[in-house]
Amino acid sequence: MRVCLLTDKPDHPLLAAASAALAEAEHRVTFLDPDAGTGPPSHPVAPDALADVYLLKAHTPRALALARTLEALGARVVNSAAATELCQDRSRIAAVAEGAGLPMPRTRTLGALSEALRGAGLPERGYPFMVKSRHSRRGDLVARVDGPDGLRDLAAEWPDEPVVLQEFLANSGWDHKLWVIAGEVFAGVRPAAVGAPPDGARSEPLIRELPPAWIRLVLRTGDVFGLDVYGVDLLDREGSPVVVDINAFPGIRGQQGAPEALAALALRHPGPARPPARSGTVRDAPGPDAAVSSGSRTR
Repeated sequence: MRVCLLTDKPDHPLLAAASAALAEAEHRVTFLDPDAGTGPPSHPVAPDALADVYLLKAHTPRALALARTLEALGARVVNSAAATELCQDRSRIAAVAEGAGLPMPRTRTLGALSEALRGAGLPERGYPFMVKSRHSRRGDLVARVDGPDGLRDLAAEWPDEPVVLQEFLANSGWDHKLWVIAGEVFAGVRPAAVGAPPDGARSEPLIRELPPAWIRLVLRTGDVFGLDVYGVDLLDREGSPVVVDINAFPGIRGQQGAPEALAALALRHPGPARPPARSGTVRDAPGPDAAVSSGSRTR
């Protein structure tokens, strides 16, 4: 098979290891940097010969445009351009999650952060609350606002930034990060970037075994959003998981078995891309038992 990775970082540990596994099995692996082209971003030039599958790691506008062009030519792209684009818009993520009944913080969207200074969109519970750039990207805005002074300072720095405002969820000080590759679940914990209590007040992270309900939630999230390779950040709210972020094709560093799972996904028989659910609709999800026993395992 011919496998092409759409990325500007072919030396990324996950991609490099997956590529090595594919090459060892005598499959042809190539890399294509979507942003290396010179033409207009909205009209990318497709390769002369299509690969059997493209792994869409890059998320730039040019990368998404190229992925859409490849899909129109009949190529298999993982994740699809539509699902990848959806996961870059936190407002759309919240709308789809609400329609599907996925637990997420209440979210309101503003065209510019400066609108919040007039009271627009402020969470009903008041301060503190989270402010995030509507469009997820490197160096975007993610901050906790504890009061009017903090809001004014943030709005002065990011006045025209389209944002979402979310209720703040008190947490244990740890983000639970779950990554999924074709139904196989990998897990880790990281110190919470925002709103965590002091180091000495943090409770022990959940690292040994994830509750089945958490696994079911993460697998259902992938089904709703039409994703095959993705990450979900969870916070524990009184014993129940809450989704606070969803990423299409994250780095998944340091997870034993992840490169092999990605290589196996690339070799799957080509089929139609999984479209994400539209806002307000719910795609069929496996039942509680099937979600855990459908070939997935935690790491």
